[in-house]
Amino acid sequence: MSTWAEHVSTALLGTRRRPVPALAVRLAPEDDGESAPRSSHGGAGGIPAGADPAGALLEQAAVLTVQRRAGRRAGSAAEHAVIAPAPAETLPVVPPAAARRLAQILAGDRLPLLPQWLQAAAERGFRVPPALLPDLLERGRADRSLRPAIMRAAGRRGVWLALHNTDWAYLVNEGGDLGDDDPRVWRTGTRSRRIAYLTRLRGRDPGAARRALADSWRSEPAPDRAAFLATFARGLSPDDEEFLEKALDDRAKDVRQVAADLLAELPGSAYGRRMAERAKSCVRVEEHVAEGRRHVRIVVELPHAHDEGMARDGIPFHPAGSFAPAGGSGAPVGTRAGWLREILARTPLETWTDLLGMPACEVVRLPVTGPEAKTGRRRGKAGAKDDSWARDVHIGWVRAALRLRDAQWARALLADGAVPAEEAAALADLVGLLPAGEREPMAAALIRRLGDASWALTALERIPGPWAGELADLVIELLVAAAQEEERRRGGRAGHRLAPLCKLAGTHLAPEVAPRLAALGLPGSWPVQELIDSLRFRHQMLRELA
Repeated sequence: MSTWAEHVSTALLGTRRRPVPALAVRLAPEDDGESAPRSSHGGAGGIPAGADPAGALLEQAAVLTVQRRAGRRAGSAAEHAVIAPAPAETLPVVPPAAARRLAQILAGDRLPLLPQWLQAAAERGFRVPPALLPDLLERGRADRSLRPAIMRAAGRRGVWLALHNTDWAYLVNEGGDLGDDDPRVWRTGTRSRRIAYLTRLRGRDPGAARRALADSWRSEPAPDRAAFLATFARGLSPDDEEFLEKALDDRAKDVRQVAADLLAELPGSAYGRRMAERAKSCVRVEEHVAEGRRHVRIVVELPHAHDEGMARDGIPFHPAGSFAPAGGSGAPVGTRAGWLREILARTPLETWTDLLGMPACEVVRLPVTGPEAKTGRRRGKAGAKDDSWARDVHIGWVRAALRLRDAQWARALLADGAVPAEEAAALADLVGLLPAGEREPMAAALIRRLGDASWALTALERIPGPWAGELADLVIELLVAAAQEEERRRGGRAGHRLAPLCKLAGTHLAPEVAPRLAALGLPGSWPVQELIDSLRFRHQMLRELA
């Protein structure tokens, strides 16, 4: 037992039941050339007569604490693993002016522009200067949203640093370039290095990655199984289906959920067929012909129970949003409605176009009702129209379109006002699925349709920049209206509309708009000036990276 352990044991048992252990210390070199031990109290392995044992124990513990904090003797070089140098870089460092700009941003000056700087650097084939990597990696540790952008611009040295600092291991988990594809990494590497290795292997040989994981699957801890399985998102194919189906029966909940999410994205899977059957048992089509015209409507029957099959396929008993506001509408979402949304979100979208024999743009315009005999669910005032049935169906379709990144369904759900304006965030996410040439006009049309300033701001927050063309024109219109309203208020402070809109426009409007805004002479004091300054800052930032 070590000296420290003896003192801890004595403190636990008490000095009445166990004597205070002797504390041997070394004489200082100037006292004696020999390293002879002696008691800290001058006695040979005891304490002075009449001394308080408890006090002596605490005094000796204090001496030991200092000794423990002082460190230890350095070992020989042979005792320590040699740290391999960082691998050679493949990308050049950014120009000096851009490096100074990055240092300025990392110091806190216009920090919200950091993702744009990183994206621009990566798009132009540059990497971050080594001296700035520690500060950048620290920012990524605190802000998860920065991590993908950091991975693209940090270079191999950034990943190398992450391998030697657990606080920065996220960069390896993101699949950073290690510059090393040695198979021994999978057998003996750290968790972070193994994730990175498997991610890279999935990129060039998904089958080899799947076989490597299958060989070690039973011996991996549950958190590692989930993390390794998540790498299947890269290069996902029908060849992965059998492995993922087996993972649905894993004893760990996180592993099962990852497997279910991946299967939901796999076209033609048995998982998709199971979901389609569940969906069609809840959502049926009724049609009749009147006056020579075909009339079709969708009738919704909520799931009656949550069974083992639903649980196995990743539908939680209490889906996200149950008994909580749905989007921004404030309408409660019951558990059964939550099940329906989850089922629809995981059902292949071609289920509905095949069932109805019509394109998505026509499917989303069909009337949606509840069963005739059950009219009590979430009713408003007597005689009022109940839109909750359509809301549940359309939100399920929105989630499916986002999961599958289906531009055709995104276009259909945006075009005809099928999704209520209260779901502004989801609508804005759909805009991101459209081809680049369609995004700005569709985004502008969406903002006009939302009308309400708070919903418009919610949507704008999720529409990526730089905003130009029709969308930029609309945002400038909103800025002018907000500034004029502020001028009428004459409150001396920025209103609830102008300040947040200026802040958002400063990071998203195309920088070339700055002279146009300055020429307008908008009132509004500091928010407007800060907007113009931000646009000019971004213009210079991008020019330095050109």
